[in-house]
Amino acid sequence: MKVVFTCGGTGGHINPAVAVAKLCQERMPGCEILFIGAEDGMENTLVPREGFRLETLKVSNFQRKLTPVGIWHNVVTAVGMVGSMRKVKRILRRFEPDVIVGTGGYASYPALKMGAKLKIPTAVHEANAVPGLTTRMAAKTADRIMVSFEESKAYYDCPERITVTGMPVREAFLYTKKDEARKALGLDDKPLILSVWGSLGAREMNKKIARFMVREAQDGLFRHIHATGSFGWRWMPDYVKELGLDLAEHPQIDMREYIYDMPLLMAAADLVICRAGSSTISEVCASGTPCIMVPSPNVTNDHQWKNASVLAAHGAAVVIRETECDGDSLYETAKTLLSEPERLRQMGNAAANMSVVDSAEQILRVIRELAR
Repeated sequence: MKVVFTCGGTGGHINPAVAVAKLCQERMPGCEILFIGAEDGMENTLVPREGFRLETLKVSNFQRKLTPVGIWHNVVTAVGMVGSMRKVKRILRRFEPDVIVGTGGYASYPALKMGAKLKIPTAVHEANAVPGLTTRMAAKTADRIMVSFEESKAYYDCPERITVTGMPVREAFLYTKKDEARKALGLDDKPLILSVWGSLGAREMNKKIARFMVREAQDGLFRHIHATGSFGWRWMPDYVKELGLDLAEHPQIDMREYIYDMPLLMAAADLVICRAGSSTISEVCASGTPCIMVPSPNVTNDHQWKNASVLAAHGAAVVIRETECDGDSLYETAKTLLSEPERLRQMGNAAANMSVVDSAEQILRVIRELAR
């Protein structure tokens, strides 16, 4: 079997495709995999690192603000799309795939559109609760639409083509046990808070977490591991000192640039404070960890708020708008939650119940059905 995965832009689009591609190779020896993405996307690093072949297209997104700059950007994008469609047609005819699977990002649209035109079976996976522009466009011709949440089905007018598959995550998120993780990290019985705002870091939220750290240093009730992100690491250590906090005197507070062992730390944590991107939500649910979510307001269609609202409706998360919290209120919310172990247990169970543990298997099943 030959399968094309098309995706790009962020790890939330690329990593699920990589997880399913690896499962394809495991379950179907001899399966040939090809990735199609954008020339300037993260896929250029992530996909080859995993050992998969990548073809790239010159594509960009469309601007929703119809300013003169936005209009010109859209004209350039439309012109570039014509060339991308011609190139992807050559790629597909040369590779001759049995199935094309898109997992999001504007880079996935040309292959899905051309695949449908060439009568190749296509499927699109939407990680967020509400479909983005690419998914809405691709869904018109896709043979199958795969969604992460049951609630997402309401946004499509073709229920017969929709399958709820969940979002694939690394197995370590599903199977790392809390007591084993805490033992591996050498933790005592003091509660552990884990906070992270993404690989780059969110400046305003990092400032609020700095104030959060000042409060917890005064109380000494918790352990706390915080990832600043690459941008945050440039200024946050000095900013914390400006607030009068010397982290060398408070070893229970651990500030890092990145968290590389996220499955282990998330399993060990009693509470996670985070954004509400699709990958983060899937990891929280897979690990069954209670969380406070502060959705990013700087995303298309406010989709992080809608993602987080699904968890809140199931009792799996406390959701706060960025404009409605500061370091002190975040600290008080966390302190209250950690004083209510039964509520934390219920939140963790609710999160775990939302996880689709065999998500990659379900997507593989769709691929096989379409190939037949």
